[in-house]
Amino acid sequence: MSNTQTIHPPLTGAKLVLGSLGVGLAGFMTVLDSSIANVAIPTISGNLGTSVDIGTWVITVFAASNSVSIPLTGWLTQRLGQVRLFIGSILLFVLSSWLCGVAPSLPVLLFARVLQGAVAGPLIPMSQALLLSSWPREKSSMALSLFSMIVITGPIVGPALGGWVTDSYSWSWIFYVNIPVGLFSAAVVWALYRERDTPTKKLPVDLVGLLLLITWVASLQVMLDQGKDLDWFSSTTIVVLAVVALIAFAFFVAWELTDKNPVVDLSLFKQRNFLGGTISLSIAYGIFFGTLVLLPQWMQEYLGYRALDAGFATAPLGFFAVLGAPIMGKILPRSDARILATCAFIGFAIVYYMRSYFYTDIDVGHIVLPTLLQGIPMALFFAPLTVIILSGQPPEKVPAAAGLSTFGRMFCGGVGTSIANVVWNNRTIMHHEILTAQSNPTNPFFNQQLHAYHSLLGLNTGSSYALFDNLVQTQAAMMGLDDIFYASAIIMIVIIPLIWITKRGKAGAADAAASGAH
Repeated sequence: MSNTQTIHPPLTGAKLVLGSLGVGLAGFMTVLDSSIANVAIPTISGNLGTSVDIGTWVITVFAASNSVSIPLTGWLTQRLGQVRLFIGSILLFVLSSWLCGVAPSLPVLLFARVLQGAVAGPLIPMSQALLLSSWPREKSSMALSLFSMIVITGPIVGPALGGWVTDSYSWSWIFYVNIPVGLFSAAVVWALYRERDTPTKKLPVDLVGLLLLITWVASLQVMLDQGKDLDWFSSTTIVVLAVVALIAFAFFVAWELTDKNPVVDLSLFKQRNFLGGTISLSIAYGIFFGTLVLLPQWMQEYLGYRALDAGFATAPLGFFAVLGAPIMGKILPRSDARILATCAFIGFAIVYYMRSYFYTDIDVGHIVLPTLLQGIPMALFFAPLTVIILSGQPPEKVPAAAGLSTFGRMFCGGVGTSIANVVWNNRTIMHHEILTAQSNPTNPFFNQQLHAYHSLLGLNTGSSYALFDNLVQTQAAMMGLDDIFYASAIIMIVIIPLIWITKRGKAGAADAAASGAH
C-alpha cells in the first residue's frame, strides 16, 4: 500500500501519442456504449423473443448501474489507485461486452448489461484524469479539449454505428466491437502507466451511503426510463419508485454530509466553481442529449427516415466539435473560461432557435445546417466548464470532483431525455386538439380537403378522415418539437448566470486539475 504522492513527469513524443490514444479509446468506447444499443432494441427484442417495451430494459439497466457507479470513482480511486482501477474496469468491461454478445436470453443480457454499466462508471472520469497526467501542465487545456472531443462524439456516432452494425451483421457485434478496443487500451495503459499509479489508502466501506445511493439512483433512473410506457403517475409502480427515490435521496444527503468517510464527497458543492460549473454543465448536457434523442426519433417517425439515415443526418454535429478541439486547447489557457462557456450557451440558443422554425416538408439540407453549426458551441462548451469545475481542487479531490461532475452530467442526460419525450408528447396532444377543433363540417377548407381526397385519390369518407388525421398528427408533432427547441433556446440563455457565480481561473486554470492527476 502506498500513502505518499509521487510526482510523475508527463509523457513525451510517441509515448504521449500512444498513451492518449489508449486512454481516449477506453473513454470513447464507454460513451459510445451508452447510445449504440438504442437503435438495435427492436432487433434484439425480436431475436430474444420479447416485446420492444421489455427490450428497452437493455438501455434502462445499463443507465441505472452506470449512474450508481460513476460517483463512486473518487472513493474507488483512493482504495485501488487510478491505473489499477482503470485497467480493472476496462477488462471487466470487455468481459461483460462478450457476455452481452453471447447472451442466449433477455435475463442473461440484462445481467451482462448491469455489469457492463457498473464497470463503465469509473472509465470516463479516470480517462480524464489519466489524460491530464499524460500531458505537460502548461498543455493541460489541450488534454481537456481532447477529452471533450471524446465525450461529445460518442453519443453522435453511437446511433449511426449501431444501426449500420445491426443491419449489416448482427446485434451481437455492437458489443463484440468493444473486445479488441478494450484489450488494446488495457495493454497500452498497463505498458505506459503501471509505474505511475496514484497512492492508495484503506478506507472504511460506507455501506449505508452505498446502499442509499444504489436505492435512490436506481429507483429514479427506472422511473424516468419506464414512466412514459406506464403513463407516469397514474401507475402505482411509478408512484412507488418516486417515493422510494425521494426518501432514499433525503437520507443519502443527510448521511453523506455527516459521515467521516462518505462514499460520495458532497462537500464539493460548497465550492462556488464546482457548484456553478457542475449545475450549468449538467443542465446544458441534459438539453443537448434530450434534443439529440428526439431529432432522429422525429425523422424516423414522421419523415420516413431509416435509423441509419437519421443517424447520418445528425452526424455532422461532430465536424466542428472535432475540428475545434485542438483550437480550443490553444485558446483556453489564455482566455477566461467563463466567457468561452457563455459564448457556447449563446451558440446553443441560436441553433435551437433556428430549429424552432422546422416544418413538415423540410429537406435534409435545412435539418443538417443547424446540426452542423451546433458543433461550434460544442467545441466551446465542455473544456471551459471542466476547467471551471476542476480549478482550485486539491490533488486528492480531482478524481472525486471529476466523478461527481460526470455523474451530474450523465444523470441529467437521462433526465433530459425523459422530460423531452414527455413534453413532446404533451405538446403534440395539445396541438392536435387545437388543430382538430378547427376541422369540422362548418369549415369550408376542411370540406374542400376531404373532397380533394375523394376526387383525386378515390378515398371513401372513413379513409379520407384517417388520412386527414394523419396529416394533423404530423403537423402537431412538428409544432410540439418546435416548442421544445424554442424552450431549449430560452433555457440556454437563462442558465448563463450560473457560470458567472464562479471565480475566474488564472491563465492555464486547468493546471490545478493537471497537478492533481500527476
